Amino acid sequence: MTGKDVFSTATSPSNARIGRLAPVLLCALLGTLLAGCAVAPLPDLKAPVPEAWRNAPANAAPPAADLRGWWQALGDPALDGLIDRALRNNLDVAQAAERLQAARQVGGHARDGYLPNLHARTNDVVNPDTSASYFMVGFDSSWEFPLFGAWQSTKRVATGQTDGAQAALRGAQVSLVAEVTRRWVELRSAQRQEALLLAIRDAQQEKQRLLQTRVDLKLAPPMEAARAQAELARAEAALAEPRQAINASAQQLAVLLGQNEPDQAWLEPGTQPRLGAWQLTAAPADMLRARPEIAGAEAEVIRAAGELGLARKDIYPHIGFGSSIQWSVNIATNHRARNHEGIFSAGPVIDIPLFDWGQRVAAAHAKDHELNAALLAYRQAVLQGVAETEVALGDLEQLRGREQALTQASDASQGGLAATRKRAELGLGSGLDVQDSAIDGHRAELELASAIAARDLAYVSLYKALGGAPMPVPPPPRSAR
Repeated sequence: MTGKDVFSTATSPSNARIGRLAPVLLCALLGTLLAGCAVAPLPDLKAPVPEAWRNAPANAAPPAADLRGWWQALGDPALDGLIDRALRNNLDVAQAAERLQAARQVGGHARDGYLPNLHARTNDVVNPDTSASYFMVGFDSSWEFPLFGAWQSTKRVATGQTDGAQAALRGAQVSLVAEVTRRWVELRSAQRQEALLLAIRDAQQEKQRLLQTRVDLKLAPPMEAARAQAELARAEAALAEPRQAINASAQQLAVLLGQNEPDQAWLEPGTQPRLGAWQLTAAPADMLRARPEIAGAEAEVIRAAGELGLARKDIYPHIGFGSSIQWSVNIATNHRARNHEGIFSAGPVIDIPLFDWGQRVAAAHAKDHELNAALLAYRQAVLQGVAETEVALGDLEQLRGREQALTQASDASQGGLAATRKRAELGLGSGLDVQDSAIDGHRAELELASAIAARDLAYVSLYKALGGAPMPVPPPPRSAR
């Protein structure tokens, strides 16, 4: 139930007095109400974060967030072109960009509802006794005052929606760069694994041939040839896994770049990306400015605070100013009315909610709970960011040690292979010894390739956990004196 009062200009003495008193009454009413118009302050969004990462070096300087450059530590120039193409052509990023433009368009006019507006209207009115029918033309103007925090609350809602769309775009870009890098690492690593498995298969074939020759010469039991044949079959079967990974990674790269088919150049074997001697020398500490999930949660808090302010505003009266002017024509008699042909009215418009079974109060309480939920979600986003970063930092350091150990093992296997070949050349060893040593060397390289890929992917995970912050560049080596 609502009550509305519109003061209209008229010629009677009583209406004239009301018209003169209307501005005074309106100013007094507005002065009384303005004291309660302040909007509630925003909640504190400074969630606690660790002063230093447990799994990272101390005294680390926080770099600024940037999409460019971090993947260059992998030492693969082809990756630069892929990421540039993906950022231009990816459909998810394009969708997020369109939604951001839509949010900016709406947000730029969010408070226009509290500005004066003008409407043109037409209507036909028939007298109850059907003696006359009037066609009416007029203009209506209204202006609702943004009281009780409506102006600030509306701005908060628009800001939250725009910031949320901006965070979604940033998140799409961060996820895209990480996914392109991940798929490229998986593709090149699978190609490296395929090459090593082919080398193992070839060595198994040669070993099986040599053993079969020894069996034919009665120098070895048939069981050894059968065992070699089984090992050869397992080597052939092992090729399926990297080939599946190559096909899947290439197709996913095509999707990320917004195209139907992979580039033929991707399917040609290339060098496996590798961090090499890169080490983390600085750890970003200010995730709140870089991680899209946290920025999005913060935007949701701002939006929820704005909606709470609007819900509380609806509990109080709506006060504004309105005016109208209308003309009427009697179309039943085809006679233009001479008296009161045009009428103008203007005055305050007051809409006072009286009784609605508590719906408006319940809506305000509901928005209060939604704001609390948004605050909890923000804290959860910060905790999740801290946890993912700590895990990624720990994984990266552990995998660095694993890669170093397997590098040493691979070097040792290559040294053993060289010694075995030398012994065979001197007649101190057999071809079977050479093939066994070659197989061991290729398997060591295969384990190293898997370790390199795992460390590369941990590096990608760290980048994504930090929300796109660039990895620090290691200092240049000091020149020897």
